[in-house]
Amino acid sequence: MQKNIKNISETEQELELIFTADEFANDYEQELEEAKKTVQLKGFRKGHAPAGLIKKLAGPAVEASIAEKLASKHFGEIVESDKIKTASRAGIIDFTFTPEQLSVRLGYEVHPEFDLKDFSGYSFTRSVYTIDDAAVEKEINLILKGHGTMVSVDEAATATDTVIGDVVKLTESGDEGEGKTENHHFNLEYLPEENPFRKAIEGKKAGETVEVETPGQNEGDAPVRFRVSISEIKRMELPELTDELVKEITGQRFESVTDFRADVKIQLDEHFSMKSEEDLLESISAKLIDENPVATPKTMVASFSNMLVENAKRQMGGSFPKAFDTDQFQTAMQPNAERHARWLIISQKIAEMNNLEIDEAAIREYAEKEAAKNTAMNAEELMKTYMSADFRDYVTDTITKEKIYEIIKAKVSITDEATPVPDHRG
Repeated sequence: MQKNIKNISETEQELELIFTADEFANDYEQELEEAKKTVQLKGFRKGHAPAGLIKKLAGPAVEASIAEKLASKHFGEIVESDKIKTASRAGIIDFTFTPEQLSVRLGYEVHPEFDLKDFSGYSFTRSVYTIDDAAVEKEINLILKGHGTMVSVDEAATATDTVIGDVVKLTESGDEGEGKTENHHFNLEYLPEENPFRKAIEGKKAGETVEVETPGQNEGDAPVRFRVSISEIKRMELPELTDELVKEITGQRFESVTDFRADVKIQLDEHFSMKSEEDLLESISAKLIDENPVATPKTMVASFSNMLVENAKRQMGGSFPKAFDTDQFQTAMQPNAERHARWLIISQKIAEMNNLEIDEAAIREYAEKEAAKNTAMNAEELMKTYMSADFRDYVTDTITKEKIYEIIKAKVSITDEATPVPDHRG
């Protein structure tokens, strides 16, 4: 067998395989004989049609089958022997068959060859969040909201109130037009501070009427005006935090306000510690992606694009709304998918440069670390799960990612910076 590898681009190759008759004749005759047994031709008993006629009718299919079989057999061997980093499956572009020679041309994608830029001089900042009493109190209030009551108030609307009113679009002359919306709920807490409706409604009381002007839908369009007739202001009334309420909202896990507060602080500490690390790793990967603009295989980008679309579907309850333009969304996700693909290539390069391999000892170390986080877990049981066929690839990938970040963090400069806990709403 003769092989010829041709680079089409940084991420595409073609492989030509040329076989002599000695290498394919036996397989060809065997498949032709099988075809002879199954082909039914008018005027001949099954299995007794002339060989020349069988060759004419079944020959093209047999030739294609032999080409696929030999290409599949030898492609894997060549990839291993030549250390080709494939990024997609190989597909037959074309083949030529004669009694003396079979030539098969395969196309496939590969990881690009590149030199990773030295990142040892890079500097990063890691946010360090301090959870104080005020942060704990805010979190507890968010929890209490789920057990609070909305009550009407005869006061001016504040930034956390819900304003209910009838909304009607105005004509150019200022008259009320069509399309009135009754009892529309404006939750001011969730409207941006610069939102025209929030700016007009906040500070107003039930019974008042305000006019709101919003920008046109497209650039150059005239502003759109609305009239809002406020009928009610509702405010969240939180229950008093007592030991009894703590038992109720925690399912008897905690019996006192003191223990509950302590747990809230622990949960916040863990959450923001994790956020701090995730933000740092995000900035690290972003920097390396920007500094190493490597080519990305189309198959790899398509895979990440599909993953992003499926993630978006899950966030919307499993499917997109009927009017949702999936193609447009996928196009919008393309740059993000390309960055995901680029980071995968870069991280694999780092793993290769550092001879990173995940063996059984590394998996055991990971199992023991996970078991230490939760006393209900047993390291040996976790080890059995991690080593199973269903989980080993996933666990290996997880450990690899962790070790790659450890390698990077050991070489770069990281400065801790005290950061206020960001506001978040329940």
